Amino acid sequence: MYQTLLTDLQEGILTITINRPDKLNALNKDVIGDLSKAIDEAINNAEVKTILLTGAGEKAFVAGADISEFTSLDAAGGAKLAQVGQDGVFSKIENCPKPVIAAVNGFALGGGCELAMSCHFRVAAENAEFGQPEVNLGLIPGYGGTQRMTQLIGKGKTMELMMTGDMIGAEEAKSLGLVNHVFPQAELLGKTKEILQKIQSKAPIAISKVISCVNDAAKADPNGFANEVARFGECFGTEDMREGTTAFLEKRKAVFNGK
Repeated sequence: MYQTLLTDLQEGILTITINRPDKLNALNKDVIGDLSKAIDEAINNAEVKTILLTGAGEKAFVAGADISEFTSLDAAGGAKLAQVGQDGVFSKIENCPKPVIAAVNGFALGGGCELAMSCHFRVAAENAEFGQPEVNLGLIPGYGGTQRMTQLIGKGKTMELMMTGDMIGAEEAKSLGLVNHVFPQAELLGKTKEILQKIQSKAPIAISKVISCVNDAAKADPNGFANEVARFGECFGTEDMREGTTAFLEKRKAVFNGK
């Protein structure tokens, strides 16, 4: 189905694995196109409840973009490359109504770090490393990295990492708030699936509204509070809200149907 991805759907969790291990899973046009298609299909597939995004092998999540695609581009071509990437994949992941967690299994550099940051949150293997080394190429991040890293870890540290091109390890990434959890490599996917299974036990409509509201906050949307009020009200019109409140009062576990 895909040239550069492996997909596996089990118990509502769609695992998407970027499968270019010989290139350290570097992003190229084919990967961008496949990811865009995979996210669209996941959104439209009722069997998909949550999404786990990772890379093949134990060395790299995504070790950057495929630089060989850059050499023939001028200023307009570079801007188009960034715009297509942002609109086609990175914003699509960020705004996906179904939870997307990045399981970072190794290097997440350049476009790979940007891809991880576009997910709703990140967990990492102990050997994972993060960085935005674009200045070494005379470039800056172009897939939303300057914006999302600043949102996640603050202005000062983002400035330092992007101006030096330095990499940071998984534990430092956790201390900065770039990742939520660090696990041994062998436990990474299993632990990530445990988190996703817990999320899947909650009300799907409410989860999607959490994603929208928190994204508003991250972008300092001036309508964020008003949007929260509206979405809070919308929840009261759902079967899930009736089920959740009834189950609470009856002291039983709620069973949500996403309606």
